[in-house]
Amino acid sequence: MLPEAQRNVLMKEHTSYKIGGPAKYFFIARDKEGLISALEVAKDLNIPVYAIGGGSNILFSDKGYKGLVVKMNIDDTIFNGNMAKAGAGAGLSKLAYLAADKGLSGLEWSAGIPSATVGGAIYGNAQAFDVKMSDTVKNVEALNLKTLKMKTFSKKQCQFSLKNSIFKKKKNLVVISVILEFTKKDKKEIKKTIEQFLSYRKKGHPLKFFSAGSVFINPELEIKDKKLLEKYPEFLKFNEAGIIPAGFLIQKSGLAGKKIGDAKISELHCNFIVNLGRANAKDVISLIKLAQKKVKNNFGIHLETEIQFVGF
Repeated sequence: MLPEAQRNVLMKEHTSYKIGGPAKYFFIARDKEGLISALEVAKDLNIPVYAIGGGSNILFSDKGYKGLVVKMNIDDTIFNGNMAKAGAGAGLSKLAYLAADKGLSGLEWSAGIPSATVGGAIYGNAQAFDVKMSDTVKNVEALNLKTLKMKTFSKKQCQFSLKNSIFKKKKNLVVISVILEFTKKDKKEIKKTIEQFLSYRKKGHPLKFFSAGSVFINPELEIKDKKLLEKYPEFLKFNEAGIIPAGFLIQKSGLAGKKIGDAKISELHCNFIVNLGRANAKDVISLIKLAQKKVKNNFGIHLETEIQFVGF
């Protein structure tokens, strides 16, 4: 019924973590028509569906996924003045450079994020350097997996919040495309900002290893415990900013460099759990649970995961 679909495709070949067992069915959607055809077949056969972009920010089970994984490769991009329409599969970093060449500012923060796509960035309202994906979004076109009907969501209807959106809350919605609204700026200024962010990532992120990016959401809260404030004066600065780096909490819990199997909490940035080469999902999950337990015991803070878990 869907000859383009593949069987038993290893998800480690399609994720930035390079971890994950086989998806029972795997389909690459290059346009809306192909996507809808695949979803119609899945609906008729009552097969569960999970859509992915570049495979970042996600951890597949070692057992894989007993359904249809759709890889969103709808990546056409059209610029019109200070606006752009981009497919969900468009590379976020590439789009940042395309916009920069046109003197359009808004995505500089995303340059150099490996494997990230527009759809994934909207799904989790990706952010960095105090800038969020939602800052540039005008509206989003999405498909309902249950009804197979398209709907355009205004920015307000997207319900963007910290690393969240309506598309993350309601798993039946799949992002198809987005209208982005940029700000006109000098090209040299935009590219200088991009280079600064790239330099920061090269120095502060473990880019030499496979990872899914930041594992935990940075808690937005204020520390009032006097003993903690005395022991860790850094909290005074974090309180002013209204956000505590999860990596700081993990590092101060003594977990920098901690290994389980072939997975490790990076010493360079403790909010990254990296795959040294042969890590499996069980290794990563064990480190996640350990970090959550230690941080809870030491600071009374529960770390909420940012990455998505599939097939568990």
